[in-house]
Amino acid sequence: MKVKPVCKHYSRSFKEESVALILEQGSSVQKTVDTLGIRSNMLYHWQ
Repeated sequence: MKVKPVCKHYSRSFKEESVALILEQGSSVQKTVDTLGIRSNMLYHWQ
């Protein structure tokens, strides 16, 4: 039996706070994605 990958859904506030980390607080994208456990392409898409 094949297992489908689970798609995670993030709230709007999580997305906004994640983007704010790099835009307002000057955190690097790599540091932010490592801390939050998300992929960098998601963060770029949310911008």
